[in-house]
Amino acid sequence: MKAGTNLEKVLESGRFAVTAEAGPPRGAVPSVILRKGELLKAFCDALNVTDNQTAIVRMSSLSSCVLLKQLGVDPVMQMVCRDRNRIAIQSDVLGAVALGIWNILCLTGDYQSFGDHPTAKSVFDLDSIQLIQVLSQMRDEKKFLSGEKISGEVPLFIGAVENPYADPFEYRVLRLAKKVKAGADFIQTQAVFDVSKFAKWMEMVTDRGLDKEVHVLAGVIPIRSVGMARHMRDNVPGVSVPDEVVTRMEDAKDAREEGLKICLEIIEQIKEIPGVHGIHIMAVAWEEIVPTIVERAGLLPRPLI
Repeated sequence: MKAGTNLEKVLESGRFAVTAEAGPPRGAVPSVILRKGELLKAFCDALNVTDNQTAIVRMSSLSSCVLLKQLGVDPVMQMVCRDRNRIAIQSDVLGAVALGIWNILCLTGDYQSFGDHPTAKSVFDLDSIQLIQVLSQMRDEKKFLSGEKISGEVPLFIGAVENPYADPFEYRVLRLAKKVKAGADFIQTQAVFDVSKFAKWMEMVTDRGLDKEVHVLAGVIPIRSVGMARHMRDNVPGVSVPDEVVTRMEDAKDAREEGLKICLEIIEQIKEIPGVHGIHIMAVAWEEIVPTIVERAGLLPRPLI
């Protein structure tokens, strides 16, 4: 049984979807996530809540998703394999479904050594592809990984991530195919700055017919400053920022406006690439720019489904 979430309905209807991230707070104050939900809900089909991103402790993705759901937002709960074994993962999935959280994005997760508890024990009982398989089995066969039966339906719309830029480049589409075979319904990509390389990857995706089996959402990041552009180019693994993007930011009189222009230009190009079904906006600590991006990209009004 599929989930019937707003995100699923928008994608299945063939409309160009818009999602964005709403990062949870480093505290227990619900107003932080509620404020982001109120800001973004009219501009996005679903909001994606990170799960202790970069291994830094934050409010749980599940509780943040529940708060967003109370606002009428369609939440996407991220779930990483770093912190939970298969028992806890399946338990959390059941809890999420019971609370109306039906979109789940499966990730392996950043190593704990990157975060604020570097000596923490990592779990990695499953990887992201195995996690997709577990969720698919829970939904389609109504069985736990152990083979035991689940009582009742487990409606899920299963997501995964993919990086078109990681080496070896030719292998990336094979990895995507594995995730699709495992049961992924939608894919969020790493941020697109090098559009021509992304277009080559999408050509391989469409050549294999994978765009007919899974919905691809291209990731975009609006750049706020020259420093951010340089940092992503030089220090963020898996992100490919061309030198000309950094140069444009360096030469701009207003860096934020230039970053916004670059983002809008990338979205326009992405919309023309066959097989792309939407965008996922990752406005890191700059959520207030998302409504402007969606409006200026001509992606309003969002469909009411």
